[in-house]
Amino acid sequence: MNRLKGKTAIITGATAGIGMKTAELLAAEGVNVILTGRRKARLEEIAETIRNKYGVEVETAAFDIQDSKACESFVESLKGSVDILVNNAGLAKGTDPVFDASFDDWDTMIDTNVKGLLYLSRLISPLMKKRNAGHIINVGSTAGHESYAGGVVYSATKHAVKAITESTKKDLHGTNVRVSMVSPGLVETEFSEVRFYGDKEKAAKVYKGMKPLVAQDIAEIIVFIANRPDHVNIMDTIIYPVSQSSATMVHRDE
Repeated sequence: MNRLKGKTAIITGATAGIGMKTAELLAAEGVNVILTGRRKARLEEIAETIRNKYGVEVETAAFDIQDSKACESFVESLKGSVDILVNNAGLAKGTDPVFDASFDDWDTMIDTNVKGLLYLSRLISPLMKKRNAGHIINVGSTAGHESYAGGVVYSATKHAVKAITESTKKDLHGTNVRVSMVSPGLVETEFSEVRFYGDKEKAAKVYKGMKPLVAQDIAEIIVFIANRPDHVNIMDTIIYPVSQSSATMVHRDE
């Protein structure tokens, strides 16, 4: 049953990967989408494709989610109500140990993965609370359930997303606003290229000898969560490829 048709969703980090695929699959269900990201031309290209293919309303907003003022301006510019907020924007930078990592990388991860998510949740949740309806879906990671060497701050940010999701649900207790999270394991997107500063060869090795998840796999779960009956709130889903059993246990074919 499609309970989504005619709703409006904001998807952050919609220029590629999970965000872009989530926008496509929501649009396929008749959801009007608002796409955000830093690459304006890319957003407009994706928006045009979705409009032509699915016939829904598509808006774009190019800004950096790390900028609280830009987030405020974006929310102030919204013309109608928001039914779904998909806090997808996030990234990892580097795999250096705590004693040798870059402060700049740490700042980028914290400002994007934690503060950016918080900014939009802070700005959108009062509107949902006032209407007594809406759904916030945060994209976390299995790194938010299990830390690993070389991921000290990335893991910390995703543990924060888990805590933010749980606390947001409790802050909205007694309302009909739903709060959820998805926690993917290895997903082959631009993620590893960003983590390794554009080194495609190094990024490809992350997925060598195994079949990773793809953006479609996670987007389908996000749409499933959003499409549950109004009384159902899925708090979290942990998704691994079958070749992965933990953050560090990955079976690879020789």
